[in-house]
Amino acid sequence: MLKKKQAPVCAITAALDVLGGKWKIFILSALAQRGTMRFGQLQRHIPRVTQKMLTQQLRELEEAGLVQRRIYAEVPPRVEYSLTAHGLTLRPVLSHLRDWGQLHQQVLGQAEPSAPCTVVENMAFAAAEA
Repeated sequence: MLKKKQAPVCAITAALDVLGGKWKIFILSALAQRGTMRFGQLQRHIPRVTQKMLTQQLRELEEAGLVQRRIYAEVPPRVEYSLTAHGLTLRPVLSHLRDWGQLHQQVLGQAEPSAPCTVVENMAFAAAEA
């Protein structure tokens, strides 16, 4: 399942190799917050992502072992996405990233977020961190 690539130089590079991408953090945040979601639900939850980009980013996250795709043998076909056990380990990381972003906005003198962030700003990781 996991693709073997050339070994990264350091741990931060390894993390960024997997998490880099405009929409991956939003996808992971949505799945961490809401659990299992269908493609259309993810697309509605991340309004500006295109179908092509969402598909590509989900495939990359699946190859990295963070997201699992379950296909149901139904007509019409139903596909659901969820975090793997390894993907769930990102919950505290995503929470800390959100907290740091809020702190950074305060340092810059931005009391309110400059743009709405429907996924990240509304995340509720209290249960996952407890």
